[in-house]
Amino acid sequence: MRIKLVVFDIAGTTVRDENKVAAAFQSALEEQGFQVPLEVANRFMGYEKKHAIRDIINEVQPGTDITETLVDTIHQAFLRRMIAYYRTSSEIEPLPHVEETLQALHQAGKQVAINTGFSRDIAEAIVERLQWREKGLIDFLIASDEVPNGRPHPDMIRQLMAAAGIDDPLLVAKVGDTEVDINEGRNAGCRYAIGITTGAYTREALQEHAPTHIIDDIREVLDIVKD
Repeated sequence: MRIKLVVFDIAGTTVRDENKVAAAFQSALEEQGFQVPLEVANRFMGYEKKHAIRDIINEVQPGTDITETLVDTIHQAFLRRMIAYYRTSSEIEPLPHVEETLQALHQAGKQVAINTGFSRDIAEAIVERLQWREKGLIDFLIASDEVPNGRPHPDMIRQLMAAAGIDDPLLVAKVGDTEVDINEGRNAGCRYAIGITTGAYTREALQEHAPTHIIDDIREVLDIVKD
């Protein structure tokens, strides 16, 4: 069965992260008095960010009255940091072999999508900075604030399938660097839920969540999804 759509995560999968996302979470939470070890913040990478804020607070300070105002304040602080980073930092670049892999997928007749636990404004800042639309490297982009339920729910993948004119999830592969990426792919019924070791999770940590494949180089996707 021919894969027609490959869905990639952003930070840690296609774009170099250097742990900036977790650090931005850590700083935004600290502003409101929550001390969060970086390793705790790392465990929530890939999730819709307001959901992640709630889960982190519940872990580090159980019993906190987590109001919408509190979550929004932390989220806005996180957004400011990340948008400024992705718009201005000289560190922003694709991970090795990403652009050539996206190009090769198109040449093989596949559609390529990017999805993310970021909100749309952050996602747009990244894609605009890297000029992936201008380069013809992606067909679709969707963010967690554009669907009723973020990862690990399958909403983003299902919406991408609709945009791509695909009814069968067995024609779709999902690629990401976290547990929530793998479970998103599995929950959507994708033929492949591929974990990659270039981001937040080690091979051993990814293996615990039963991906169909674990790869160390994004070029390996080409062999997995080839006709």
